[in-house]
Amino acid sequence: MQPRFEFGAAVRVTRSLRNDGTFPGLDRGALLVRRGAVGHVRDVGTFLQDQVIYAVHFLDDNLVVGCRDGELIDAADPWVPSRFEFRDKVTPCRRLATGGRVAAAPGDEGEVLKVLRDAPGGVAYHVRFSGRTLQVPETALTDPAETAP
Repeated sequence: MQPRFEFGAAVRVTRSLRNDGTFPGLDRGALLVRRGAVGHVRDVGTFLQDQVIYAVHFLDDNLVVGCRDGELIDAADPWVPSRFEFRDKVTPCRRLATGGRVAAAPGDEGEVLKVLRDAPGGVAYHVRFSGRTLQVPETALTDPAETAP
């Protein structure tokens, strides 16, 4: 079990990191670092003798967070940023239809289930609207807070 990254290496997190209850001063489930953030390895250790854990310092947030090996990539590796992340609330910018029937309209709130960074035409999402899951391009979605009166 050899670490992939050494002290000082610039790394990027591949998923948003939330407090699992071990980060002091924040509620369990609170967002610590958003997916795509870049930090630097400060320390390398193990957990339960079978998982490599990196202490990563995210300078922009001034946080040091423990990250598993599978949550990190080299900061120089290709990265496609996205506007929304898993569990974000969204609303369509226009009516979305399937089979000739409107499935979601502006103002309907949906929840992002999956981010598709390599979708044809750019970033797309699997979004749950009223019991239906739709694949929606990023250009067809907005933040509900931005459309509130």
